[in-house]
Amino acid sequence: MSETTTHLHQCTVCEAACGLTFEVKGREVVSVRGDAEDVFSHGFICPKGAALKELDADPDRLRQPLIKRNGRHEPASWDEAFEAIDRGLRPILEQHGNDALGFYLGNPGAHNTSLVTYNAALLTAFRNKNRFSASTVDQYPKQVATALMFGGGLSVPIPDIDRSQWMLMLGANPMASNGSLFTVPDFRGRARKMRERGGRLVVVDPRRSETADIADEHVAIRPGTDALLLAGMVHTLCDENLVALGRLEEWTAGVEEVKHAIAAFAPEVVAAQCGVPAETIRRLARELAAADGGCVYGRIGTTTTEFGTTASWLVDVLNVLAGQLDRPGGAMFPKAAAFAANTRGKPGKGGGVRMHRFSSRVRGAPEVFGELPCACLAEEIETPGEGRIRALLTIAGNPAVSTPNAGRLAKALASLEFMVSVDIYLNETTRHADVILPGLSPLEQSHYDVIFPQFSVRNWARYSPPVFEPPAGSLPEWQILLRLTGILTGQGPKADVDALDDTIIAMQVQSAVGASDGPIAGRDADEILAALEPLRGPERLVDFQLRTGAYGDGFGADPEGLSLRKLIENPHGVDLGPLAPRIPEVLRTPSGRIELAPEMVMADLARLADTLDRDTDGMLLVGRRHVRSNNSWMHNLPMLAKGPVRCTLQLHPDDAAARGLENGALARVSSRVGSVVAPVEVTDAIARGVASLPHGWGHDEAGTKLEVAAKRPGTNSNVLTDEMALDPLSGTAVLNGIPIEIEAVPGL
Repeated sequence: MSETTTHLHQCTVCEAACGLTFEVKGREVVSVRGDAEDVFSHGFICPKGAALKELDADPDRLRQPLIKRNGRHEPASWDEAFEAIDRGLRPILEQHGNDALGFYLGNPGAHNTSLVTYNAALLTAFRNKNRFSASTVDQYPKQVATALMFGGGLSVPIPDIDRSQWMLMLGANPMASNGSLFTVPDFRGRARKMRERGGRLVVVDPRRSETADIADEHVAIRPGTDALLLAGMVHTLCDENLVALGRLEEWTAGVEEVKHAIAAFAPEVVAAQCGVPAETIRRLARELAAADGGCVYGRIGTTTTEFGTTASWLVDVLNVLAGQLDRPGGAMFPKAAAFAANTRGKPGKGGGVRMHRFSSRVRGAPEVFGELPCACLAEEIETPGEGRIRALLTIAGNPAVSTPNAGRLAKALASLEFMVSVDIYLNETTRHADVILPGLSPLEQSHYDVIFPQFSVRNWARYSPPVFEPPAGSLPEWQILLRLTGILTGQGPKADVDALDDTIIAMQVQSAVGASDGPIAGRDADEILAALEPLRGPERLVDFQLRTGAYGDGFGADPEGLSLRKLIENPHGVDLGPLAPRIPEVLRTPSGRIELAPEMVMADLARLADTLDRDTDGMLLVGRRHVRSNNSWMHNLPMLAKGPVRCTLQLHPDDAAARGLENGALARVSSRVGSVVAPVEVTDAIARGVASLPHGWGHDEAGTKLEVAAKRPGTNSNVLTDEMALDPLSGTAVLNGIPIEIEAVPGL
């Protein structure tokens, strides 16, 4: 009989990045609990973390490649799979060029060290324009706004909740999500402590969400009008002489321009459109200005709207003008240990970010951070002509469920000449793939969190070795991506993975030693490469980034600094301290100042003003989150799927009664692009004139292998989202505030 052993590993499901303890017997996880000694999460765990046991053991999780033969997916060897990919892609690329291949990167890639590091290598080696990701149905408006204001797309100010006295939260539900662009394990506990020290939490949301339930105040708003409410608050600060930048005045440009541009958005003007009384808007602005450490935070309910970028910009305009940016208790910039662009290069000044460098072929939608809007993917596949997408590579993504007008995209995917998916499931998207390449279980690979320390409420670093050895004959994702890189760059299906990996690290080292500043500037590249031996793959990249990062050992320059070895010696993580003021050091704008009035966003205010006279009648659809769900990829686990049906259409009692609907009745919901049927949940937790369906469901498609999810498939809300409705600055789809009609389904 195998003995029970204990292993530590990070949860890789959501952004909270909690440390977990696994009790293991043989190849089986016996129990999962929070790591009480973890320096960051301190033992917190939610149902998603506990469900990693079932994800690891899921019989539907793919463990070897599949090739579609005669319309059916059949097991194949790795060599067979890569040879099939080379045969399928090479003629398309040779005849039609690189833009004939499209890429789609999904949300799980941000939680996987192999994918987040080697996706970049793949896309750097293979140059083309047709790149898409889940970012344009999620957070890009915030990244665009912060790139324009602070010079970097990941320089997002985070609420310093552990010291805050007042917080305004819009379109966010961290009680369910555990934070988003806000890495905050145990939000409930942190919010409770804030209130115990006299702090105040105000939630703005069309729904009385789980977070609104624990808040001091809930402000119901008309969906999609957050930018108007925020503009009214900025107007109040300016109108009532409450602008007080403090020490940031020296580092801020554009204050007068903002004051002039915001003149049309008095609270008394915007109140009717957003459904919030003018006096409430003014009071919220006054409370922010008066707080001894306060902040404004907006998330997906503000970003996935037609004014996502402008709303995201206004959040930080408020933080700056009220003197709440870059101060304890306000909105602050984390300082990550590795992979953070805002800790590298010359501090306080940089090249900024260039966007809108090219447009999509069919619609002319803007490029942002090298990507096109995923709402354009279907038309780029369907529309003939030069640059048409004829083949597609999806990596850990399910766009057939997660992107707008899902019905149209599903038909477009079926029409592709060739498709490859890197994924652990045969799902609504990968069922269209000619070849599926599965990676490992999260517990079969090491993990260093690349992304989320950059959005964290406290600075920390942690490395997790694998809990289990990978099965014989399996491939980790980083090797899968390097073999795909070999195919796409003409090296064939048996490219030398070690040589490609050596090239990647050599390029990073050469760049660092050749820089004019930095911890290893001027050092010998061969010396640095030798110091990284015998590491390979993600571990080598992580070690290099740690040692040249903000707390690194500089390859001997600071013997007390961080390295991968030091993290291995500290399995519960290394605490790097509370958030600290970083302006001007964090800035990477060409001017070296906070650009409060970016031309692109200021021009968008005219479009916002045009909405002030809109008709406020009619039903609007919004999404919602649940703590037992994460987009489309956690519905096949019994632990998370059990309990009450969660994919319901929430309606206010008055709206339900007007349509003859009761709890459990079926309603047809229709938009410009489609219609779905969903069970009704009548609740006074949602405002009149608003309906809510959760995102990521619709697991009833033929050709998938998701046994648990198929028993409770739910309704795909993205059948209703309009692929033509975008925030024009970021290219992000409008997923909240969708005009809909609702009617009872007769005879059911």
